[in-house]
Amino acid sequence: MTNREQNIADALNRECDCSVTDLPALRKHIEGAMEPGQSIVESHPHLFSATPVFLQAIHVEQMRRVIESIEAISHLPTYQQAALAQAPSIARIDPRAAGVFMGFDFHITPDGPKLIEINTNAGGAFLNIAAQDSHRACCEAAGGCSGLRPGLAESEAEVISMFRREWNLARGDSDLRSIAIVDEKPRGQYLYPELQLAKRLFESHGIRTHIVDPSELEITAGTLRCGGMQVDLVYNRLTDFYFDAAANQILRLAFERDLAVITPHPRAHALFANKQNLVLLSDAAELSRFGVERSAIERLIQAIPPTREVKCGDEGWWQNRKGWFFKPRHGFGSRGAYRGDKLTRRVFAEVAKGEYLAQELTPASERHRTIGGNQAVFKVDVRCYVYAGKIQLMAARLYQGQTTNFRTAGGGFAPIYIIDDAELR
Repeated sequence: MTNREQNIADALNRECDCSVTDLPALRKHIEGAMEPGQSIVESHPHLFSATPVFLQAIHVEQMRRVIESIEAISHLPTYQQAALAQAPSIARIDPRAAGVFMGFDFHITPDGPKLIEINTNAGGAFLNIAAQDSHRACCEAAGGCSGLRPGLAESEAEVISMFRREWNLARGDSDLRSIAIVDEKPRGQYLYPELQLAKRLFESHGIRTHIVDPSELEITAGTLRCGGMQVDLVYNRLTDFYFDAAANQILRLAFERDLAVITPHPRAHALFANKQNLVLLSDAAELSRFGVERSAIERLIQAIPPTREVKCGDEGWWQNRKGWFFKPRHGFGSRGAYRGDKLTRRVFAEVAKGEYLAQELTPASERHRTIGGNQAVFKVDVRCYVYAGKIQLMAARLYQGQTTNFRTAGGGFAPIYIIDDAELR
């Protein structure tokens, strides 16, 4: 990384006050997939930010290498044995499909990108794809930047290719004819507009699609069905990652009996998104035991903040809490997560019960922007949407407070611009 590259990225994130996203055009595009009378402005006023986030090209390359290293590790039998031992038995079923829309979330620090979390069924991909044709040119100062914007048509074609590949991995060369997008009470989900975008895209490629609650699924004559339609593939948006809930038993049976291709699936969560995996992936001794190459070990130890289990009754964490971020080991999103320096004794009593992990505190980078005539400072998360170890799409999330929330004026999903040193010379 050159000093010039670093200074330009930092300076633009502090000083660039441009708006690069045509929000009215984007909202109109999304509402075209929504039901008549629905307004994305009324229901989701802070879903998108017009503010770009600038990244150094070397940081993008570092994130790519970290993701590829974790993908390679996920195929090691020694790692699989350790990861699957921490998960329910259903995760031992190998459905052959890889798992769509992995989310690798990073904070960008002076020491490089830090991997904070890995998610299955990471939300926002279809929304950020929809935004790609709504980005305008930025200021002259950003003339040396390249945007991660391959274009709407190209990105949509890649998504369709990904879902068809999932189908072909599990079913061979037959045609994918039908998809059920499954979430708990989908109309009440905050990202329901995204599910509607996905439905429109699938149907534009001749794939019959329903958005349904798990209760609308049934098994008939050895097939998974919805509203009389045989379901070839389930695009799984549930946060019941192992189909434990009584309401999801039809999906559990369909997965166990291989009645439909379900993606992402329990095995993908167990190998990647189980938070306990970060304990393994941030431990050099464990990685060496798995047979990971030294270069990959060094890469992961640099990029993944040390993550440790909080054992039941361990009061020592109270004294050291300020340098750590505490996450429930079986939680998702930001629910139940706490910065150590914000912990009260009452909340720490819950943490000390042993159902938490502690991750070394890694503050998010910042993006400065004028909002309503006042200077506002936003925290920045960078999300990489990944399939089979390859980055398909990147987007930033701007927020204020402890966690991403889509409730801050000027915040939300934001486009990423890359400072490419080769273009600056």
